[in-house]
Amino acid sequence: MTALLTFATGRKAKFAVLVAWLLVAAAVGPFAGKLEEATENDQVSFLPGDAESVRVLEAAEEFPSGELTPAVVVYQREGGLTAADRRAIDTDRAAAARGDAPGLRPATEVVVSPDGTTALFAVPIAAEGDADILVEATEHVRAAVAGPPDGLTVKVTGPAGFATDAIDVFDGIDTELLIAAASLVFVLLILIYRSPIFWAIPFFAVVFAETAARAMGYGLTELGVTVDGQSAAIMTVLVFGAGTDYALLLVARYREELRHHADPHDAIRRAVRRAGPAIVASGLTVIAGLLCLTLAELNSTSALGPIGALGILLALLSMLTLLPALLALCGRRAFWPFIPHVGDEGTGETHGFWRRLGERIGAGPRRVWVGALVVLAVMCLGLTQMNDDLTSGNGFRGGVESVEGQELLAGALPAGATAPTTVLVRDRERVEDVRAALERADGVAALGEVETGPPGARFDVVLSADPYSQAAFGLIPKLREVVHEAGGEGALVGGPSAEEYDVRQSVQRDTALILPLILLVVLAILCGLLRALVAPLLLIATVIVSFASALGVGAVLFEQVLGYPGIEPSLPLFAFVFLVALGIDYNIFLMARVREEARRHGTAEGMRRGLAVTGAVITSAGIVLAGTFCVLVVLPLYALTEIGFTIAFGVLLDTLLVRSVLVPALVLDAGPRVWWPSALARRREPVEAQAAGS
Repeated sequence: MTALLTFATGRKAKFAVLVAWLLVAAAVGPFAGKLEEATENDQVSFLPGDAESVRVLEAAEEFPSGELTPAVVVYQREGGLTAADRRAIDTDRAAAARGDAPGLRPATEVVVSPDGTTALFAVPIAAEGDADILVEATEHVRAAVAGPPDGLTVKVTGPAGFATDAIDVFDGIDTELLIAAASLVFVLLILIYRSPIFWAIPFFAVVFAETAARAMGYGLTELGVTVDGQSAAIMTVLVFGAGTDYALLLVARYREELRHHADPHDAIRRAVRRAGPAIVASGLTVIAGLLCLTLAELNSTSALGPIGALGILLALLSMLTLLPALLALCGRRAFWPFIPHVGDEGTGETHGFWRRLGERIGAGPRRVWVGALVVLAVMCLGLTQMNDDLTSGNGFRGGVESVEGQELLAGALPAGATAPTTVLVRDRERVEDVRAALERADGVAALGEVETGPPGARFDVVLSADPYSQAAFGLIPKLREVVHEAGGEGALVGGPSAEEYDVRQSVQRDTALILPLILLVVLAILCGLLRALVAPLLLIATVIVSFASALGVGAVLFEQVLGYPGIEPSLPLFAFVFLVALGIDYNIFLMARVREEARRHGTAEGMRRGLAVTGAVITSAGIVLAGTFCVLVVLPLYALTEIGFTIAFGVLLDTLLVRSVLVPALVLDAGPRVWWPSALARRREPVEAQAAGS
């Protein structure tokens, strides 16, 4: 393994590595820009394949009218619609279903609310799963109804409106996120290295990795993997954040070795040999954690696994091949004006802030770790504020037409009129029994007309609740029970509310399966790296507490401070994956160095030395990673804002408190026992180490 890690540091090999990366960039570069076009952002694409709502969608294609997605046009005037309003609505109704846009079907009849203030009609769109057709047809409808009489409000909502708005949100999001992440990393690298030259070396190594990752991500979509805008955005953040972290850690060790070796080739070879295994273990931990997501039932979650793992793999390869080659080529002068020379004294093992912190922790480690756990436990209390009220209907930040149209209906017409629930009955002789049972069911406002086809019969059910609300989702299990009892096993319930309910059920199942699996995978990697059992168990426990604390703080912030409508249902799963996989990185970097130092100086002194030499660089890495995830906060979706903040806060918490205070205190309190059952646990502490710890 050592030969592979140090290959790129050779005097001739470095040129071969540089040429190879240039060729790769030239070959895959043209495909990097195609990832955004290949993403799919309509909700149906991510439903679990065996969900009841999916079976309803599949059967819909065999009916004469096909699979239709309605664009619902809602009108409202305070005080009541006028005669002129009604004439304008009739004119719009004719124009909306007429034009060159594909997929348009004749509009339904106009429905007026009992109080006369609100009216609506729907324009069915036969998109057949093609997002471009759906967006084009919906935009045509919106253009056709633009310019209503003064005082008359008109909005286009319904499933087509919500889907179009979701797709529009992600349109161009990759480019914006890429620019924001690259700009942030650029600024942070300049601040960290304080050099007008050196920042370019790790920066371009990360950019090469990002370009390759986006191109390979596009390749995954060509192979049939469903990638949504959220997954592509997270991959961008992962590559920039994790890639820069790996670069910082390798460069820190390289700079340290330059003070001991005159030849930069020897210094980078030594740096890669010493830091490389920890970086590889860190990358493999994140990759393994992400690949666990492929077992998810929800397509949008399972797709994040391969594309995220691919991004981390390419970042890892770039930092262990391209970056060492660039460092060997540029030499020590690239650090100008702070050039490290042989014999320079470095702040590290014997003095400096982090050394002093280690000594203070060592003076009373048990008090320190108990105090740190109390602070984290207080943060965990925020978990009592958790809910999953965030839905596709209230998940947009800022004004969105589909949401505004849904709000117009409140109190005027049954809220479910914009997105009816669909009932499929395969046994046509039992259709009337099903309809009779539904008329008596709670939450049902009206039943639509029956359409027959090869799969049987289907009809719409208008719910009294907002179809994108928790109240509507809660009705689905009871409605399915009623329909199954009256219509037999072939009777199914689908539609937007049922789809959202099925998504939430899958999220619960995926969370219960994947969380313990990730813990086992990470524990196995830690045991292999540290050759111990006690230390990995302690590290896993600290990361779990850190995750719970970050989630608790996020819940309080979103619910009590910012007044968000709710928490993204998949937030705990995503936060756990990234905070455990990425959070354990810093513990890997710390404990790998501690073990190296403990073999020579004993556990207590090894802990102090390990903290001293890694403290600054790991803190810098944590700030970079947290900053890149913070970029998600600027995007116009509550879900991405919540994911970005929670992970960023968790990374900072892990960097500044868990890795810097809690872990050192636990190790110093446990002493050599932390390495059990390895031989290092049975070694006597050196006399000077015992004296320092007393």
